[in-house]
Amino acid sequence: MWRVFLLLVPLPALADSLVAARTLPAQTVIGPADVMLVDADIPGALSGAEGAVGLETRVAIYAGRPVRAQDIGAPALVERNAIVTLVYSGAGLSIRTEGRALARGGAGDTIRVMNLSSKTTVSGIVGPDGMIQVGALP
Repeated sequence: MWRVFLLLVPLPALADSLVAARTLPAQTVIGPADVMLVDADIPGALSGAEGAVGLETRVAIYAGRPVRAQDIGAPALVERNAIVTLVYSGAGLSIRTEGRALARGGAGDTIRVMNLSSKTTVSGIVGPDGMIQVGALP
């Protein structure tokens, strides 16, 4: 009787969840061998490796723990204290100067940079080429 009952009760569908195959320290670029899919529905976990491979860990992710979207991001193009190019473009004018990055960041991240000429601290957006766009966007 109970066997028939078990056959009639719907079981929850399990979804694949992405977990770390090994401990991934912060600032590690994720490769295909660093993650694996498990047959479990883990809340907040990514459901496929394509969403994580090539991205960088923002925090340490321990082996067997879920890989969540908020724990990964674009790889850093600019390291803290690196000399970078600041670019201001607007109204037909383009100005370039050197600055020192006060934080690390990837493409699209907003970081603070010290202008080496004026010693002024400004915020700018890291471009895909590693240059920092300040002021008006083109």
